[in-house]
Amino acid sequence: MKEEGEREVVTPGEVLGKASDVRAGRGAYLAPHNNLVYASLTGFRRALSPSPDSPDQRPTVEITDHKAHGAIPEPGSIVIARVTRVMAKMASADIMCVGPKSVREKFSGIIRQQDVRATEIDKVDMHLSFRPGDIVKAIVLSLGDARAYYLSTAKNELGVVSAESTAGATMVPISWTEMQCPLTAQIERRKVAKIGG
Repeated sequence: MKEEGEREVVTPGEVLGKASDVRAGRGAYLAPHNNLVYASLTGFRRALSPSPDSPDQRPTVEITDHKAHGAIPEPGSIVIARVTRVMAKMASADIMCVGPKSVREKFSGIIRQQDVRATEIDKVDMHLSFRPGDIVKAIVLSLGDARAYYLSTAKNELGVVSAESTAGATMVPISWTEMQCPLTAQIERRKVAKIGG
């Protein structure tokens, strides 16, 4: 049984309720660190009543009628993003695709130093991991601050999938930490995504 809630507009990062009171449906997610349910997109909040015989009697909160109807990043989504800026402790990126689907509006992502790789986290040098213009494959951790998603490349298959060298050529990965320019043979450091296998 579905029940229409009030037509209340919510935006990403808005608290929808406690996990003890509501379940996260489409367009919402549960943050395990504080057990709160948050909106992950802009739209109308709607509560769906559980069926009377359901063992879980919490209503499901979902966000509907989102204006873009494009792909929306959610925690656990694999995304493709273009790095826009690299700083000492983090890199920022524009999310271009969620899985195989392209996004229709701008979503920003942040890769923090501790989320670049799984080992030797304290030794990560952001400038040796990413450069502006790099195309990276990452997983969405959560909706962070200022409506930017926290992204992680801390798995072998995640990281830079395409990068241009200073000479303007598409570089070839030669190890997990290096890519080489086919024109100049110059080697540049990157957090490289393992291709295949």
